[in-house]
Amino acid sequence: MFKPNYIDPVAFEIGSFSIHWYGIIIATAIFSGLIIALKECEKQDIDSESYIDLIIIMLPIAIIGARIYYVIFNWSYYSHNLSSIFAIWKGGLAIHGAIISATLTALIFTSKKGINFWTIADITAPSLILGQAIGRWGNFINQEAYGYATDLPWGIYIDGAYRHPTFLYESLWGIAIFIFLVKIKKSSKIKTGELFLIYLIAYSGGRLFIEGFRTDSLMIGPLRVAQLVSILGILISSGLIYWRRKTNNRSEKMAK
Repeated sequence: MFKPNYIDPVAFEIGSFSIHWYGIIIATAIFSGLIIALKECEKQDIDSESYIDLIIIMLPIAIIGARIYYVIFNWSYYSHNLSSIFAIWKGGLAIHGAIISATLTALIFTSKKGINFWTIADITAPSLILGQAIGRWGNFINQEAYGYATDLPWGIYIDGAYRHPTFLYESLWGIAIFIFLVKIKKSSKIKTGELFLIYLIAYSGGRLFIEGFRTDSLMIGPLRVAQLVSILGILISSGLIYWRRKTNNRSEKMAK
């Protein structure tokens, strides 16, 4: 069992301005993912300036989307605490909201710029999951996203009991997916766009399982929102892989 000392969420202060560990960790996650993506752009001879332009637009939209998604499904609280809506340093960024808003932004951006969306999505996929794996440690600092009480040896002491460290489960799962994506991305069996779709399937599969341990799930009645979205993610992504392969095969046969 692990009983950590309390970690002050404020890393340091500059005058009256507080710098929170949560923000530092999220910034580290973004920066790490960006470095990896830019290196991949260089390898694939993709214009890095266009990619940076996309990131500059996409990042704030993803953060806003993540917050809006979280607030919507916690409206019973935020409707009576409107000022708390903007306190993102206290946590409350839903990754599904970030993924959805970032994907829509990328679709619009690549369409207007005449860039292949699926190529950009594949370049971004490993960076996304690595960023998620790093970002989960912000939950550890804020003592959130933990699970039910457990007597397992890796239980972590939070809120008066030893609990499943679900933020750790998801972080480790994210690292495993990152390694897997890096290994398969050069395979001739993986078609353009499938790396991103495989990322969505793999992450959704892990989240579907891990979410069942959490005590702070966003809910729709008796149903966990993250599990519903994960199921949709698996079905839609799997369907897209099947449909795109079938369409490509038909096009190749017609070309012959």
